Amino acid sequence: MLFLLQILLIILAVIAREHEAIAEYVPPYTSVVAPVNKHTDAAKPLYSVQIKTAWVNDQYVHANFLIDIDAPFVWHDCIVQWNIYPGSCPSNTLCNYAISCEEYQCTDLRTTYSYNNPSCPPETNSSTLPGWGSCACSVNVVNPVTGSCGQALLGYDELTMSAGDGRNAFNGNYGAYPDVGCAPSSSFALFPANVTGVMAFSSSPYAFPAKLYQPLKKTLALCFPSNSSAPGVLFFGTGPYYLLPQSNVDVRTYLSYTPLLSHPDSFGYFIGVNSIVIKKRSINVPGNTTTKLSTIDPYTTLRTDIYNSVVRRFSMVTKRIPPAKPVASFGLCFTTSTVGLKVPDIDFILPDGKKWSISTTNSMKQITNEVACLAFVDGGATSEPAIVIGTFQFEDNFLEFDLQNWTFGFSSSLLHRQTSCANFNSTVIESP
Repeated sequence: MLFLLQILLIILAVIAREHEAIAEYVPPYTSVVAPVNKHTDAAKPLYSVQIKTAWVNDQYVHANFLIDIDAPFVWHDCIVQWNIYPGSCPSNTLCNYAISCEEYQCTDLRTTYSYNNPSCPPETNSSTLPGWGSCACSVNVVNPVTGSCGQALLGYDELTMSAGDGRNAFNGNYGAYPDVGCAPSSSFALFPANVTGVMAFSSSPYAFPAKLYQPLKKTLALCFPSNSSAPGVLFFGTGPYYLLPQSNVDVRTYLSYTPLLSHPDSFGYFIGVNSIVIKKRSINVPGNTTTKLSTIDPYTTLRTDIYNSVVRRFSMVTKRIPPAKPVASFGLCFTTSTVGLKVPDIDFILPDGKKWSISTTNSMKQITNEVACLAFVDGGATSEPAIVIGTFQFEDNFLEFDLQNWTFGFSSSLLHRQTSCANFNSTVIESP
């Protein structure tokens, strides 16, 4: 009896030690990482993230997805099938298992988390798949390039990115399993070349961040490149993050933080802006003004009353720079043929006195060798939100969306730190 008791105690000790080891296990990665590319071959500049979408012939297939921090769910060029087996999926096609119109997420997504657009057709249960008695789940999707509405069929998917430690990408991978919309190839005809999807990074429970699991925290970091010749970088995880040549400086030390705000009619992200300051002169922003962050709008858009005040003040502090004829869709342009253009910062003053500085590289768009324009656009007298901060102002700024603490971190221009968004060390190393 004593012997059996000793054996039992040994077994319990081993089990306890295994549980303790599991509890103490710390994975070698702190984030997942993916390259971000700038595209200038569509109707407006857009940015994509490269994702691994399928495992074919012993290697991953990569696809480029437009980055959309307002989209309710991921959708891309694929088809759904009720039964996937070797040979069932057409060549050069991504296939996902279909979600039935009778499943919970179909009803939930349609009624609560779908695109709301007047041009969208009714979502019906008329779509069926060959050999499947149930109806497929059709959902509305809105093209971020054209604004037109179409439909996709909902399916299960696996999307994969490289794990990393903030300095390098590892050869190990991290997969997430979102429900996605599969849309026909024709839906992407006006997208940039080789971009075949929309990656939803919004606050929707069907967007990609909601599908992350431990140990990753729900923190999205974006660093948009300023040109198409070298990629920027995207991280998921709490950091640290490093950019060359300061390989030992965590980029988070450059960040200021402000609360993220929500809006009842959007899954996107908003912040408070109390005023706009140009060369020590403050332009008041009405107290009820909403400021949206957008990865689809190329330039910051201001409601007419705010826009006119900004242009008036900016014109005064740049009156020594020769003017140029305005170029659509900009209202204030300058001649830059003689010397390099240097203009005062435009500072967004946020709650608690935090300041997001928009310096020359993010405020002036070089149109030709001779002309540069203020990269702020008049949104109209009734535009809502009154301020939309666009992607030109994001370039070479490090932005962090902490979706657990609901805060937004921003660096202002990294160029003042002698680095840029193109300076992530993309060398893939062996996973520890």
